Amino acid sequence: MCRNIKTLFNFDPPATNDEVRDAALQFVRKLSGTTRPSKQNQHAFDHAVEAVAASARELLDSLETTQHPRNREEVAAKAKARSALRFA
Repeated sequence: MCRNIKTLFNFDPPATNDEVRDAALQFVRKLSGTTRPSKQNQHAFDHAVEAVAASARELLDSLETTQHPRNREEVAAKAKARSALRFA
């Protein structure tokens, strides 16, 4: 799957609608194989992004867990540390 799509579930604060839409955009770009659709395909592309975003938001809102919410700053720090090790 696309590396740019990040986990959005079980964070404090919860994922914003912009984050969900960005993930949907990445997903549709990956599926379509293009970052900018032609003018002829723009409507279908935009519709797909909105449909995926709505489905993703519905999914995130309906999921339940007994785990404590993750801290965004801690997750970001761990990712930076992994990146530093990988590219050092």
